[in-house]
Amino acid sequence: MSTRFADKVILITGATSGMGRAVAERVAAEGARVVLAARGKDAGEALVADLHSAGRDAIFVPTDVTVGAEVAQLVRRAVDHYGRLDGAFNNVGAATAYGPIADIEEDAWSADLALNLSSVFFGLKYQIPALQASGGGAIVNNASNLGVTGAAGMASYSAAKHGVVGLTRSAALDTAATGLRINALITGGVDTPLLRGAMGPNPEEAIRAAGAMHPVGRIAQPDEIAAFAAFLLSDEARFITGAALAIDGGMTAA
Repeated sequence: MSTRFADKVILITGATSGMGRAVAERVAAEGARVVLAARGKDAGEALVADLHSAGRDAIFVPTDVTVGAEVAQLVRRAVDHYGRLDGAFNNVGAATAYGPIADIEEDAWSADLALNLSSVFFGLKYQIPALQASGGGAIVNNASNLGVTGAAGMASYSAAKHGVVGLTRSAALDTAATGLRINALITGGVDTPLLRGAMGPNPEEAIRAAGAMHPVGRIAQPDEIAAFAAFLLSDEARFITGAALAIDGGMTAA
């Protein structure tokens, strides 16, 4: 494994499972000091213990990323503890409101936008100054194939993820001359605990059906997403900014 993140500090939200955990483990294995954020304290402390046992450097900060003050405190804690911030993976997100638009309650609409879009805004708002103070770096925002397409019954989630793509591009243009790069991932189906929990009583059958919707015939594993996210966070991707990059098994191409 390379050491391309040696002396780098990377912050990851939604870090305790699925794609967030995979990215945390990947960049830590390549030398990063990682700041892990999620709401679940027990899961966060367990992940820190796992990373420490593997010789990695990590801290956990319990954070609700839908609350701007908590995100501000998260970034301050990262800088106070490690002295700098070099990258961030804004990963929190989930669909919570389903059904025709006319049937979506206003509170459910607001909750989806808070979780999937405002969380990214708060991340960018507080991460950008910290990264610029460290001389630049990279931010990767986890969008979705529904950030560039639509889906019946998922209007609020799709709207929020479209917002993540637009927010990413605008933020990238705001900061392009400052040594900071900001990109979005357009992910297809990924085999995570969150996805399996939404699959009903027969998750294996549902996973196979979801895989059949992808031209490659399967959904992704979290480590496949982590490999690409790590590339975007690294200096190897120093000429890439403002991009919404598909890692979706051909789904949006179809």
